[in-house]
Amino acid sequence: MKKVWNLKDIDIKKAEVYQKKFRVSPMLSKLLVARKIEEEDIPCFLRPDLDKLNDPFLLNDMEKLVDRILKAKENNENVVIYGDYDVDGITSITVIYSFLKELGMKVSYYLPDRLEEGYGLNNNAIKMLKENGADLVITVDCGISANDIVEYAKDIGLDICITDHHECTENIPKAIAVVNPKRLDSTYPFSTLAGVGVAFKVINALAVKLSMPEESYLKYLDLVCVGTIADIVPLLGENRIITYNGIRALNKTKNEGLKALIKVAKLEKIDSEAVSFGLAPRINACGRMADAGVAVKLLLATNTLEATNLAIVLDEQNKKRQEVEKKILQEAVCEITEKNMVSQNTIVLASPTWHPGVIGIVASKLAEKYLKPVVLLAIDGIEARGSGRIPQGLSLYTAVSRCQDLLLNYGGHELAAGLSIKKENIQEFAKAFETVITEMKTSEFVSIIDVDMELGIKDVTFELANDVARLAPFGQQNKMPVFRINRVKVTSVCTLKENKHLKLTVLADGPGGNFSIEALGFCMGQKRDEITVGDRIDLVCTLSVNAFMGNIKMQLIMQDFAKSIN
Repeated sequence: MKKVWNLKDIDIKKAEVYQKKFRVSPMLSKLLVARKIEEEDIPCFLRPDLDKLNDPFLLNDMEKLVDRILKAKENNENVVIYGDYDVDGITSITVIYSFLKELGMKVSYYLPDRLEEGYGLNNNAIKMLKENGADLVITVDCGISANDIVEYAKDIGLDICITDHHECTENIPKAIAVVNPKRLDSTYPFSTLAGVGVAFKVINALAVKLSMPEESYLKYLDLVCVGTIADIVPLLGENRIITYNGIRALNKTKNEGLKALIKVAKLEKIDSEAVSFGLAPRINACGRMADAGVAVKLLLATNTLEATNLAIVLDEQNKKRQEVEKKILQEAVCEITEKNMVSQNTIVLASPTWHPGVIGIVASKLAEKYLKPVVLLAIDGIEARGSGRIPQGLSLYTAVSRCQDLLLNYGGHELAAGLSIKKENIQEFAKAFETVITEMKTSEFVSIIDVDMELGIKDVTFELANDVARLAPFGQQNKMPVFRINRVKVTSVCTLKENKHLKLTVLADGPGGNFSIEALGFCMGQKRDEITVGDRIDLVCTLSVNAFMGNIKMQLIMQDFAKSIN
């Protein structure tokens, strides 16, 4: 894999202005400049207080939605929350369902089956809900493109209100209300809320309308935080306020399900990384492997024993997902090698034994490994459903759309796409996809590591770690700062955990004295033979504070390294 280190330009004069005006350290001021945080946004970035949340009624149709919900409450109507089977959808359902329950409303929820129904609204589900007595359906994290289904719901006398956050066109569904910050006519100040962020604004608006205390909706920030981080939306602006305060709520959560899941996952420190790699995969696992409703039941649980048992189920499903994922990955790598697909510009593979709920994760790993667009397809009878991923540089959605004549259905965005296709057209699609990418590509795909600034080892201090911590929570568009350190001398090399990880000790020596520090490279054990004691290397890394056995010390977490040129 070819990695390119992209060192950001820092306007030193602007950094000096930030340092004086906001009374921050020189390092923190440079990091703010490197991240292109504008001067007017810095107060909220450094102090993301809850009073800086936007007025929910600035969202189009929020007033209509609130009025329709309150009408349902007054008339004792049956309300169904219709969501998605991922973490964003599951937390969205939990938040609105719980809030309406507390209002004393008759409310239930519905999750479509990933394998049988797929994503979003469908006519069969709408018909079934109507037959079962539903008066109002409120969508969360879906529905913005369901124009025909909303019309069908009208025909059978079922009211639909949509809350969503996905991209939309001018032609939005003619529902009772359509609340989406990405509406083309929206004037809402922040457009990149997660689905659960929109759900949060709904309960905020209801609380305001009913003159309820702030705690009535703020108590759900732990759930909103989990869904927001898991959905990989930019952790800036209002999302930063939500996650910054949500992580604090999560560390003292009263939600029995979250407490049980944190315990099962053996998480000691709850931050955005713990949510991304500890909580989110387990909540997602049931939707991928079995019934996403189990995750909703967990988050709604009020009994500790019930929550513990459900958390164990999710943990087991996640382990099963990992095993299936590992098997598919191994099979795919073998086929890529056997067919010499590395010489192509694309990789398209299909199998009747692959699980459609997992192939998206595998496609992502393959795209990262081979730096090529990858589409994996799970064949079921005469049709196949698949997921695609692509390295940065081209739009996968655009590429797939140029092959649409061969597809039954498709959707997605720049870096990911989903599609369905007749089995008989898979080979032709593979050829067409190869042709399209070859025509679109103007250079080789590379893995870009954005580097915030250069440091010397002597700059790696606890003070710098504190500055870095002020930028948290880390996530999309607010990654953990990456630093470059040049010409350090390697004084020890070893591997850990059956040669999986690489561990170095590096030394900066010079007139100012010697400074030594440990550098860890997770999943970099295969690079052990590229380096020997005495080598001079440049490395890019993040910072970590290791507090093992009460011994607190700074560490470097390597992203990449290279032999020093001079």
